[in-house]
Amino acid sequence: MTRNAGLDRLSAFLAGAGADYAASRNTDRGPGVEPTTSALSPYLRRRLITEAEVAAAAERAFGDGGADKFVSEVFWRTYFKGHLETHPAAWTGYLALAAADRERLAAEPGLHRIYAQAVEGRTGIDGFDDWARELVETNWLHNHARMWFASIWIFTLRLPWALGADFFMRHLVDGDPASNTLSWRWVAGLHTRGKHYVARSENIRRYTDGRFDPAGLDAYPDALDEAMPPREVALLRADAGPTGDIALLLHLDDLHPESLPLAGARVVRVGGLLAHAPGASDRVRAADAAAMADALDRSAAHFGCTARLVDRDWAGDHPVVTAWAPVGPSADALPDGCIRVRRRWDETAWPKSTRGYSRLRSAIPAVLTAFECA
Repeated sequence: MTRNAGLDRLSAFLAGAGADYAASRNTDRGPGVEPTTSALSPYLRRRLITEAEVAAAAERAFGDGGADKFVSEVFWRTYFKGHLETHPAAWTGYLALAAADRERLAAEPGLHRIYAQAVEGRTGIDGFDDWARELVETNWLHNHARMWFASIWIFTLRLPWALGADFFMRHLVDGDPASNTLSWRWVAGLHTRGKHYVARSENIRRYTDGRFDPAGLDAYPDALDEAMPPREVALLRADAGPTGDIALLLHLDDLHPESLPLAGARVVRVGGLLAHAPGASDRVRAADAAAMADALDRSAAHFGCTARLVDRDWAGDHPVVTAWAPVGPSADALPDGCIRVRRRWDETAWPKSTRGYSRLRSAIPAVLTAFECA
């Protein structure tokens, strides 16, 4: 889990599956074969590589609209982050629901039995059980499989959606608070109220090349509903760019300090804050730690200063500056008084992410032009 590994993965994708991405991305061929998606999300989630450089590389490789579908999917991740920034109750509400649902597991034997069968891959549902085991064993699922899994979890097994989102966050190596929470809400029909995603056997059979053909799925469920959807709040303003000597604080949502907007400042110390997702598996925590170690090593070389995990005295008397941490564990763990700077990519795209995705999608050409990607 390093920046170089992410760049290597990007190069391999552009030279291989990227050319056929729009046509094949929905097909899940299973573990052990070259994915039909880019598999860049573990690196993008931690910003070991940035959305701007990935979009630029795709535009250079495919040009003339050939990268449109892939770039649009990159922007979906940006959209989810911007939407959660302006609807933070979706995150806190998910955490509260997951905690309450875990209490239900202890109090309701029937619910506990179905939940255990689901997370252990013992439901008897073709495909679903395979994906449950694949997730735990590899910390990865194809995006289409994630949608099928969530739909079956919610509408066929009738399990609480927040427990499913929690299962994903604990095991996915690319587990992202915004993408994961809002994707589960979208499947359930909560993100876009009344518009839910229903997994159907024929769709699964088609896009797994016939590997799976589940029987007994609820093909006509009602969408979930909630008494009070998350309310929109104003996007918080970032702080002004710092000047003078600073201590730079890294976190797991932004591990490319070399490209942060720090003109006018001199980084004299770097600290790393490891704030894992609640209940993250050992392998996810190990991936986080490896990514942070890579970023600290690069920081020491780039800024010519000490770089280590934070402790009580790491910053000395210097003001602490950090990249904006979007809603999630990193933001919750940041110490008070940090100067928070925001990348131009987020500053441009997040204000267009407050409602549905279509507004941001229509602005993609302008955003890319601003970053000299078009």
